Amino acid sequence: MGTPESDAVIARYARFARDEAPGRSTLYAEWAAGVAADPATARILTRIPETHRQPPLVFAVTRMLGAPEAGFPRWAAWLRAHADEVVAECAARLIQTNEPLRCAALLPALSLIEGPIALLELGASAGLCLYPDRYSYRYDTGADLRRIDPATGRAPVVLRSRLTGDPALRMPDVVWRAGIDLEPLDARDPRDRAWLTGLVWPGEEGRRERVEAALAVAAADPPLLIAGDAADALAAVAARAPREATLVVTTPGVLAHIPRARRSAVIEAARAAGRWITIDEPGLHEGWSAVPSTWPGGFALALDGDILAAVDPLGASVEWLPGGGRDRP
Repeated sequence: MGTPESDAVIARYARFARDEAPGRSTLYAEWAAGVAADPATARILTRIPETHRQPPLVFAVTRMLGAPEAGFPRWAAWLRAHADEVVAECAARLIQTNEPLRCAALLPALSLIEGPIALLELGASAGLCLYPDRYSYRYDTGADLRRIDPATGRAPVVLRSRLTGDPALRMPDVVWRAGIDLEPLDARDPRDRAWLTGLVWPGEEGRRERVEAALAVAAADPPLLIAGDAADALAAVAARAPREATLVVTTPGVLAHIPRARRSAVIEAARAAGRWITIDEPGLHEGWSAVPSTWPGGFALALDGDILAAVDPLGASVEWLPGGGRDRP
């Protein structure tokens, strides 16, 4: 008979195997389904602090420590033999998926803001989403390919996304970039680079190469990265931005990782500091001006609380909503 904690682990991993891993990682789907069906393995994972036992975190840690990328029985046997090491490492790690493709979802909102822009990201990890002006974009509309490149030409990082609708798209003029994270990562540090690339799920074609290319961009011109709580540190970091630039605070997918009681404080601090762009599930918080009565699915891209588009949470698609960005200041 299971405990409430092991039952919660089983439910979480079953949901991951059913709803999150399919189409992205066959291996992670198998491992998660195995945990959900194996109470003994679930009990091992209950030893990990609750906020550090998410499937992508646990699976990435085991791979980093040498677990075989094989079927569930071999992985589970390895986990039993290395349980203490896995529990300790998971407790010291955070999910810091730093997906530069999110810039393809951010760009339509950034295109509505006159530059120069001072860009400040909350939950920045290594800051790979702080370089929207250094990447190239290829938006597949179904009819043609919309191309956006830096003034210097095609960039080493090319972000590809599906686009529905006709937003104005232009390269932002970013003159200052900074990030706040509980534990910032350094794109120049081999250990941090290894952790970020290790968070890529097995089977995600092209993603590791994209992250590695973006890490090279960040390493060549590192942003200002501050360790701290987003709401508490934001005002002081924002004060360091150049006064002639428009400060834009971004929260691309980070609010889901902040306790619900703190989300409103982060949103208030972001809106008080400057313009605010976010990518979130529509039901996550109350920071929207309004949510369309008919929602096409996916996450919401919003500027200052006004929802502009439905987007893939990692930037693989953008569905510009009717009237999105119309008459924005």
